[in-house]
Amino acid sequence: MKKMLEFKAHDGEIEDIALGPDNKVVTVGRDFQCCVWQQDQLVTGLRWHENLPGIPDKAYRYQACRDSGTFLGLGTVTGSVAIHIAFSLQRLYYVKEAHGIVVTDVAFVPESQPGRELLGGHEAALLSVAVDSRCKLHLLPTRCSLPVWLLLLLCAGLIVATILLLQLAFPGFL
Repeated sequence: MKKMLEFKAHDGEIEDIALGPDNKVVTVGRDFQCCVWQQDQLVTGLRWHENLPGIPDKAYRYQACRDSGTFLGLGTVTGSVAIHIAFSLQRLYYVKEAHGIVVTDVAFVPESQPGRELLGGHEAALLSVAVDSRCKLHLLPTRCSLPVWLLLLLCAGLIVATILLLQLAFPGFL
């Protein structure tokens, strides 16, 4: 093997690293940050005090990370577990103190046949392992969304209703 790239990702030690889609790399460090990198460029990141305001960042930090391609799973030194959208880092799921102490690793259930059976009707499943000698399964509920055609139909209905109300309120408007 030969080194392809070297850059400073964190102040201090890196706790965990995961390879993501499109040659992206996710890192969590002792500097209380979780970062998504493309080559040596920071794509986006999370700082503990920005993600969870009101909780002092000196007592907590990200400990473990895994990227399924769609989602990013994170574990913390406080035993908390979170799932974020991988490309925007928007938080979808969070359990404070899911474990009694440090989450040492997280892993998504693979999208194989047995994995799909375990998922049931959920969008993703994340396993977390901690120093408390427990392994927990976290299920991300399927997000509801409207079909585009229904959204367009609702918008057209609102426009027609607005025009009718304006015509009723101001006769001769049109």
